[in-house]
Amino acid sequence: MIGEATATEVIRVMVVDDHAIVRRGLLAYVDTVPTLEVVGEAADGQQAVAQLRQWQTLGEPLPDVVLMDLQMPKMGGVEATEAITRAHPEVKVVVLSSFGEAERVHAALAAGAAGYLLKDADPDEVVTAIRVAADGEVHLDSAVARQLTRRMAAPHVGLNALTAREREILTLVAQGNSNRDIAGRLAISERTARTHVSNVLTKLQLSSRTQAALLAIREGLIPPPA
Repeated sequence: MIGEATATEVIRVMVVDDHAIVRRGLLAYVDTVPTLEVVGEAADGQQAVAQLRQWQTLGEPLPDVVLMDLQMPKMGGVEATEAITRAHPEVKVVVLSSFGEAERVHAALAAGAAGYLLKDADPDEVVTAIRVAADGEVHLDSAVARQLTRRMAAPHVGLNALTAREREILTLVAQGNSNRDIAGRLAISERTARTHVSNVLTKLQLSSRTQAALLAIREGLIPPPA
């Protein structure tokens, strides 16, 4: 955990999860905490973003904290987190996910998340994460924090060996883009794109784009195919 907070005012909370049972359970629990108030719910990121936009247009108060699932249809948690924190910087997002891979955590935090919890977290920790986020700090699940620490201390092998641009290249390759597509997306020459792809495969000790795609899915760079 990074930062601690104690809440004296009621914190407005919105829950976003595509699984109705999980969403209802979170809503029911949050509603039992005197210092928290449920103000809304959404079944996916797209719905959440639209709802916040509508509330803002109508002049209605926005939630202080959004509990956000990561893997959802239409718009996933990372994309929704980025959209929400960009349009409503006063709204804090705490990711609550079944996935604890370092790449997913990095992606969520880079998108502006103020916390990351695993779905097996103790209910009291969920409340703590909400309060910490509302206080402007960041809360990480202890298992996630340990993993990130080990990842930072690990030698530069696998994905750790890639530069930020090479990670971007790997993601584009995994999404099925050709060298020409990658060149167009990144405004570089096709020859440069081909060199980048070759470097990525070499650093990861892979022999094909298919292997690269499988690795990217396993590491959470892209979601698995539906």
